[in-house]
Amino acid sequence: MDAVESEVASFYGEKDVDKVEKSKTSWNEALKRIWSLGPSHVGPDNSLRQLREQINNEALPGAAKCLAVEAESLESSIVSGFQIATSADPLCEEPMWWLAFNVEATNTPPVVPSQELETSQIQPEHFGLLSGQVMTAVKDSCRAAVLLRKPRLVEAMYFCKLNTPTEHLGRMYAVLTYRRARVLKEEMQEGSPLFTVHAYVPVAESFRFAHELRRWTAGAASALLVSSHWETLSEDPFFVPKTEEEIEEFGDGSSILQNTARKLIDALRLRKGLPVEEKVVQHATKQRTLARKVKMSVFCSEFVYDN
Repeated sequence: MDAVESEVASFYGEKDVDKVEKSKTSWNEALKRIWSLGPSHVGPDNSLRQLREQINNEALPGAAKCLAVEAESLESSIVSGFQIATSADPLCEEPMWWLAFNVEATNTPPVVPSQELETSQIQPEHFGLLSGQVMTAVKDSCRAAVLLRKPRLVEAMYFCKLNTPTEHLGRMYAVLTYRRARVLKEEMQEGSPLFTVHAYVPVAESFRFAHELRRWTAGAASALLVSSHWETLSEDPFFVPKTEEEIEEFGDGSSILQNTARKLIDALRLRKGLPVEEKVVQHATKQRTLARKVKMSVFCSEFVYDN
């Protein structure tokens, strides 16, 4: 609580007292509603609990109490399903970050016709919902909710400091462009012909980066990589042109190339053995079996020779 209050006060400042108080109140209410953290109970994702019981006035009091007790007994199963969902996202089975799931539980009694209600009584089920069924339902619901909100990939970034002579500056930039690096600044060292370039390089593109840099610059360039931060990819992996402007720019979607986010997802899924939506055969043409025709010609020649 103290950490939240200090962050709110530093964000708004001392002048906006009303905004600080409103923000503190809203954060206090949100903290009280937190059900669980994930993944592994310590991650950045959280599940917000907002229980709401809607009991029909015509329902029996005993049935209402049974439903309330059953809802409370499912709490551990719901938390377990939330942990499973946050530990493996629907894109490439990686942990989820920066998400909040709002869980609303609604208890509704079974609908019984009025004629049967007079002659019979509501019999509770002998076996209620199994914990495995609840966990699977919560996991699938969380995954479906994430896909509806258009998720994005988050990739780790290296801070890269490069030194290279002036004559190899163009080749060094070519290597950085191929590796999807983002150049921050460049400056020339005083008293030497070396340029110093600062850039961010994705960790996924850093493999054999130093080797390729030395090969293209004949060993004149050197690089220093340090872990920096995580960065969100702005590209939508499921992008499909819908508007007239998008169709005019990208086409109808059949010939559009995969973006960077989609390529990373497919690479991760292939490495983990997960199914990938890709065409097995592209630009297929009619194939002829030449070996069979060769065998038939040899057989015909032997048959003519024997005759």
